[in-house]
Amino acid sequence: MRGDTLGMDASLRYENVRLSGASFVGVDLDGAVFNDVNLRGARLEDVSLAGAALADVDLSNVSIVDATLVGMRIEGVLVTDLFSAYNQLNPA
Repeated sequence: MRGDTLGMDASLRYENVRLSGASFVGVDLDGAVFNDVNLRGARLEDVSLAGAALADVDLSNVSIVDATLVGMRIEGVLVTDLFSAYNQLNPA
């Protein structure tokens, strides 16, 4: 059933689990912790990462499109400020 916890403990812990090719639809992972997780080649669509903290992540070859970047910081610098500076140096 949608929204049902199926009687499971909300503090489940999974270690050394392989879910390659899995699909998650309508899943609420609010407050979840991901440590030493491989999302290489994953596709995230219609996902909220609002308030998420990413540390020690490999973002090489990541493509971000149609994203809300308000308040997003990289190494403490607002991404909107970075784009503003880039646009001033590279006028259309």
